[in-house]
Amino acid sequence: MSISSYPFDGQPVSEGQYSYLFRELASHSGIADQVGGSGFAVVGDGSGMNVKVNPGFAVVRGHAVQSTATETVTIAAASAATRYDRVVLRLDPTANNITLAVVQGTSGGGVPALTQTDTGVYEFPLATVTVPVGAATISAGNVTSEREFLGNSVGGWTTATRPKNPRTGRLGLNTSTNRWEFWDGTKWADLAPTITWQTIEGAPASFPPAEHTHPWDQVTGKPTTFPPSSHNHDWDQVTGKPSSFPPSSHSHSWSSITSKPSTFPPSSHSHSGYLTSGGTIAWANGSKQPHNNAASGGGTWYSVWVEGDGKFCRNVSSIKFKTNVRDYEVNPEDVLKLRPVIYDRKDTLNEDGSVKEGRKDEVGLIAEEVEAAGLTWMVNYLNGEVDGLRYDLLGVALIPVVQRQAEQISELEARLARLEAKLS
Repeated sequence: MSISSYPFDGQPVSEGQYSYLFRELASHSGIADQVGGSGFAVVGDGSGMNVKVNPGFAVVRGHAVQSTATETVTIAAASAATRYDRVVLRLDPTANNITLAVVQGTSGGGVPALTQTDTGVYEFPLATVTVPVGAATISAGNVTSEREFLGNSVGGWTTATRPKNPRTGRLGLNTSTNRWEFWDGTKWADLAPTITWQTIEGAPASFPPAEHTHPWDQVTGKPTTFPPSSHNHDWDQVTGKPSSFPPSSHSHSWSSITSKPSTFPPSSHSHSGYLTSGGTIAWANGSKQPHNNAASGGGTWYSVWVEGDGKFCRNVSSIKFKTNVRDYEVNPEDVLKLRPVIYDRKDTLNEDGSVKEGRKDEVGLIAEEVEAAGLTWMVNYLNGEVDGLRYDLLGVALIPVVQRQAEQISELEARLARLEAKLS
């Protein structure tokens, strides 16, 4: 018959039939223990050229094997080069037993292959033993476990001990990766892979936001102020606008004024508070307003300063106007570096756009050269740039030059007197 069924009462069942039946129930060969358990674990304890195999229960190609005590397995002496041996459970249907055995590798070779036939000898790996050159003992570091473990309806294994010939759909927990995996017919696949945006099929390239709002306190990186961008408002959109607009302070160039009169008769006015009995303008805010008057008479005259904001003031030097007075050393050599020059002023433009010709043949100094000579205290700066000179300080700069010359003259006169005395 081509169809057979078993086991039934009074029916003989062969070893091969039972083996086939139990292989289907157990799915594959393996140790009946937790993944990483001690069942049939191979241990190197450094006691000599041997390893210890713990008790355990296993199924090898449908046949059961049980060990109830620790077994010692001898490892052959070291070779001329590193050797790899494998400790196995060897199923031998002819001998009707499963025993512990060592598959010895070759000197300098790799891990030896195992015999795994479907009906004859089948070697189930327990561990690989590395035998170094000159080894006299086998330690724990020389033993690498190869055990595979049985599962129930769902299996468990490490990456190195996965079932070798699983059927499609075989499921188990891989303790090396701590991930559930299954055999998809060609490879072990992650049962619950980590999803990334790149692995999602049909993912959109961008997500236009739906209409929504955010409370102000949820907005990060917001500026403290919002300067308005250039924009316009219709007059009827402006609220709270005044009924009239007094002009702000401003000016107009003479050429821009239209319909201006040709002459301007003076209106009635006075200068009380400023005009004195002599007809001059009195002091106002520490200075007198400039006026058209020839410098004459024996009165007090001042140099006039113009401050950066356009105010006029008199140049005073009394100690009553000064504090923190101390000596200031001027290097005569710096003063002697100054170069008097003659120059022409550049032309400028009047308010009406006409050219105002610059003055010719003026005599003076170049402010940048004075600055380069180290006399920066004589230089005026405007907006961070060299602008003018304090010519009124030039006399101060010349004082140490004159003093040094006076000392030199005095020394020369003394030397001359001594020479004349010797000659007489």
